[in-house]
Amino acid sequence: MATTTAAITIASSDIADNNFSVSNTATLTNAGNDTGMTKTTGLTRVTLASTSPVILIDAGATTRLNTITRGKIYIKNLNDRGDGTKFVTVEMDAASPVEIGRLYGGDFCFFPFDGSSGNDIGLDPSDATSTDLEYIIFYE
Repeated sequence: MATTTAAITIASSDIADNNFSVSNTATLTNAGNDTGMTKTTGLTRVTLASTSPVILIDAGATTRLNTITRGKIYIKNLNDRGDGTKFVTVEMDAASPVEIGRLYGGDFCFFPFDGSSGNDIGLDPSDATSTDLEYIIFYE
């Protein structure tokens, strides 16, 4: 069985009364079973240079002859943090976008994805200067 794992570690934080750390690892498996995900788009970089929204994942579309039905998505904003006014909004459903969150310079997100029709994943840059992102999708 192929296995792919994702890990996150917050080494230390002093935002609470006591300093704490968190570490967690998950094995990426197909929905509803313990079979490891075996498909990926590969790590890819994209540069956005417009304020026009871009569809990163067209739900139900094919990638290298495979349909992305369910999976896990990693997206990272590779730019410097700057003054906080430059970010990329991650959205779901291109027809009526719903904001999932904003990625400022250096931020990343990792979340599960259901590739049913209408669940497109879009990116909406806050300004027209170049914004470099990297992403990878692991899917069934």
